[in-house]
Amino acid sequence: MVDRIVVTRNPPGNAVERLSERADVWVWPHDTEIDPKVLTEQITGAAGLYCMLTDTIDERVLEAAPSLRVVSTMAVGVDNIDLEACAARGIAVGHTPDVLTDSTADMAWALLMASSRRIEEAITYVKEGQWGRWEPGTLLGYDVTGTTIGIIGMGRIGRQVARRAAGFDMDILYSSRSRAAAVEQECQASRVALDELLARSDHVVVCAALTDETRGMIDADAFARMKPTANLVNISRGPLVDTDALYEALTTGQIRCAGLDVIDPEPISPDHRIVALPNCMVIPHLGSATKRTRVAMADLAAENLLAGLSGQPMPARII
Repeated sequence: MVDRIVVTRNPPGNAVERLSERADVWVWPHDTEIDPKVLTEQITGAAGLYCMLTDTIDERVLEAAPSLRVVSTMAVGVDNIDLEACAARGIAVGHTPDVLTDSTADMAWALLMASSRRIEEAITYVKEGQWGRWEPGTLLGYDVTGTTIGIIGMGRIGRQVARRAAGFDMDILYSSRSRAAAVEQECQASRVALDELLARSDHVVVCAALTDETRGMIDADAFARMKPTANLVNISRGPLVDTDALYEALTTGQIRCAGLDVIDPEPISPDHRIVALPNCMVIPHLGSATKRTRVAMADLAAENLLAGLSGQPMPARII
């Protein structure tokens, strides 16, 4: 009997074609998030689920899928998947680490540079016809080279952010559950407590995974410890940073600016007060958004799913 696979969004590349060679594949045909009702209807009888980070795979979905054996997400983070419920049902879960590390670290750097040098404000300045005679004090930004960067979370992406920082002759601090000896040696990075990192850093880059312990870790107390000239960059998950506290910090001078690839909530309304701030750049979760990276993610998610369904070791398995 041929396995049935449900795909919640059409991925780039030929991942669906690869899946179709081995299984009966149903793909949500729209460019929007799958309707939850449609998902529960389609997943009945499915052996595999190929999902996205925007899909909530919870008890309700799993109850509708008694035949489900493998969930494969085209993402690194799995906070949208109820792992305990999957484990209790013997459902394997795969994700796509490593392949998006460099592109996400590049995005951290793009946001760090653009927010520090006030690029978004400068673009608006030109488009609104404000560019007249040269003035020595127009749109002065802050330096990156030779400053101090604090990296929260020294996993794969954090390590690549550190390597880029070393190229800018930055003093590198990091806060992490475990020591990253190789990065300390290669980049002369120093592991410090979070409070010290916040107090000393000119640029704070959030790379930690979203867990119960890290949710809301950058809150009002954290902003109170930061320099008034500090720049916050978040490329991990939105809920690590308290959005209301960030707004207050940006509008009261507790910190200077922020560059956000992720925010809580997502998607955020264009009418949200933080979006209007000139010192806060918000982009729509594009850390891995290069063609090469997204195709690699799509392929790895397909490989995880096919391996799991055939009883072979999955290339990147969570449980």
